[in-house]
This record gives sequence, C-alpha cells and structure tokens, in this order.
Amino acid sequence: MAKFELKLPKMGESVAEATITSWLKEVGDTIELDDAVVEIATDKVDSEVPSEVEGVLVEKLFDKDDVVQVGQTFAVIEINGEVENTTVEVPKVETAAVEIEKSVDEVIENVSTSKPIAKTGDSGKFYSPLVRNIASKEGISMDELESVSGSGKDGRVTKNDILAFIETKQSKPKPTTPEVKASQVKQEITPVDQTSSSPITVGSGDEIIEMTRMGKLIANHMVKSTQTSAHVQSFIEVDVTNIVKWREKVKDKFLAREGEKITYTPVFMQAVAKTLKDFPMINISLEGDKVIKKKNINLGMAAALPDGNLIVPVIKNADQLNLVGMTKAVNTLALKARNNQLKPDDIQDGTYTVTNVGSFGSVMGTPIINQPQVGILALGAIRKMPSVIETSEGDFIGIRHKMFLSHSYDHRVVNGAMGGMFIKHIKDYLESWDPNAEF
Repeated sequence: MAKFELKLPKMGESVAEATITSWLKEVGDTIELDDAVVEIATDKVDSEVPSEVEGVLVEKLFDKDDVVQVGQTFAVIEINGEVENTTVEVPKVETAAVEIEKSVDEVIENVSTSKPIAKTGDSGKFYSPLVRNIASKEGISMDELESVSGSGKDGRVTKNDILAFIETKQSKPKPTTPEVKASQVKQEITPVDQTSSSPITVGSGDEIIEMTRMGKLIANHMVKSTQTSAHVQSFIEVDVTNIVKWREKVKDKFLAREGEKITYTPVFMQAVAKTLKDFPMINISLEGDKVIKKKNINLGMAAALPDGNLIVPVIKNADQLNLVGMTKAVNTLALKARNNQLKPDDIQDGTYTVTNVGSFGSVMGTPIINQPQVGILALGAIRKMPSVIETSEGDFIGIRHKMFLSHSYDHRVVNGAMGGMFIKHIKDYLESWDPNAEF
C-alpha cells in the first residue's frame, strides 16, 4: 500500500489560496478516480477538488473554514501500488525568514504550559487550529490574539502573523528614560489593521446584515487592487449608430443561422481584442519591477452571478475569434455564470477585463483593475443623443446613438498617453463599423 498526497491545484494566476467550505468525503471513505473530495472557495469562484487516484481517504490535514495554499497537501489517500512524487512541495523562502521561524518554533516547543484558545473570538474572527495551538503554547491570551492584525483572507490571522507578533512581543524595547528616539517610537507602534472601520452606532429599527463569504472575498480583492495599482482613468465618447443599425438589421437572421442571439457585447469585445494587438504593452502584468508581456490575449468579461455578485469568466485567445465565435463564447460564459456552473478554468489566465456598466443604466464608471492585470474597460449605456453631423453641404443637428468608454489603468506602467490612445483606437474601430457588413 502507498499513500498519495492530494494537493490544492492551481486555480488562476492571481489565486494563491482557497478556503475549505466543506468536506465531501470522510476518513475511511472509498474514493474513485475524479470523485470530488472537498469544496473550496476563492475570491473568484466556488469549486470542487477531484481525486487524482482511487483509494481510501486516511487523513484530512485541514478543517472546514481553514485556508489552504496552492500546491499544499490537504488530504492523504491510501492506494494500491506505488506512487511517484508524493512529497510535499515547499515554496522557496528567504534564508533569514526560515531561521527566524525555526528559532520561534523552538521557543514554542520548549514551553510546557498551555492554555486553550477558543476557535472564534468575541469579534467573530476565526482562528485556525495551528494559530490557536501556537497562541496557547506561548501563553498568549484571547485579548492579545484579538489585537493581532491578520494578513489572510477576511483579516484572518495566519501562522506568520502570530509568529511575528510573538517575536515583536519578546523583542519590544522598554525605554528607561523619558528621552526616546523617534526611530524607537516607530518600532514600538503596533501595526493597525487598515481594513477595520470605526464603530457604527446601531439605532432602533436598524438591521444588521452579515456579509456573505463571497462578498467578503470580493471586498478584500478590491481593496488589495486599489492598494497595489495607481489607478488613473481616461474617458471617450463613441458614436455607435452604425453598430446599432447593423444589429437591428441582422439579429433575426443571425439567430436563425447560428442559433445564438447577437448583442453589442461581442462587437465591443472584438474591438478590444484587436486594439490589444495594436497596444501589446497594455496586455501585460507587473511583478515587482519586471513587466510580463503576455503572448495570448485573454479577455475577462464581468458577468452577474445568481446572488448578484459579479465574476469574471475569460475568453481565451479572443483575438483569434471571428464575430460568430466571439458571440458564442460570450453567450456560453454568461449562461454558465447565471447558472453558477463556471469552473476554475473558465476564470483563469485573463490578461485584460471588460465590464458593461451600461447594462445597469450607468452612463460611465471607473472600474477597479482586476489584479494582476493593468487595465479594465467600462462600457457605458448606449443613448440617443442630439449631435452635430458634418456633411459636404454643411453641419446639421441629428439624433445619434452614443456611449462612453471608461478606461482604468495602472499608472505605474501605463502612462496617460498610452491609456488615452488605447480607447481612442477602440473608438476608431467602433465608429468605422460597416452597417452593411456580413457575419
């Protein structure tokens, strides 16, 4: 008999961890190939993790609500025969950090006294078994644990957070004279959780609504993006009269021939894909001081989930699709999102995102960049507007269909000139649409 270590698979470029929402198998259960073992949730999608082998579940390494890192072993399955590569992959870390953690671990192991720590504090924070065990062995009270600023999802206290707290507590200097240098004061200041908010007075008749797990994850993702990227916006107005007339003329024929409804979204997505080919330095990611220029153009498309939250499924190699292919991709992903049927692969590897704020009646918006991308485009509502029409016989006032495009981009790597030229290029593509074009 051999043991196979089931690891959390990669679920997207920006997804580093997932929360276990429920175990679908218990220790002792027989597991078939591709049987779902556990349900997980990230800030992007809920999913199941299937087994890569057949056997018996002999060990669960995490509990419900625990956070698991990508590549980390979360279960052990006993199988017949031998298994290759069952060792746990440990991510590389700096030598100094390893030595610090080892020294703290030795201190913890040498402490004989222990005090039980509750799973959940008065603030509602959940503490994993590992964190509670470290706190108990080190003699940290629940009040002290509640004061630790967590760096995990939803402000959760991680192993690194509690170890850093222990090290700070043990090494904190105690001034013996009234004169203390500014640098010493700075070292003694306890980090504050910047995501916490001031207490709010609850009045009579007010209703307190707990945020959903997905809502908390999305909120954290949005805050992280604004703290990471220097957001700048550029806006432009586009005349889409020719596109509106063309769609009205072909929509019935398109449905009869292709079995798909044609909306404006595929037309806009195709224009964005073409423009990204012309501006490859917007189809990038930034990692430290290195720019990663993406080979493929994978367009994220914000779509609504049944609970009202938004998710971003991805159209892979969007620049290689014709209008029919783009329409089918858009409709398929939108349907899967509405039915809550998106898989991890459907939301992976996006290089640029488009969101249609006009579908909610908004004229324009300033969307937050979907990390680790460097740009996102908002499509405003199409409206009939009075407009000056230039002709060889003079200028006239007429009714035109117009909309605003809003481009949010990361000013660390995309300057204002490029950001503005990018949406100007999209405008040119859309306004040059042939109203007699075939599909």
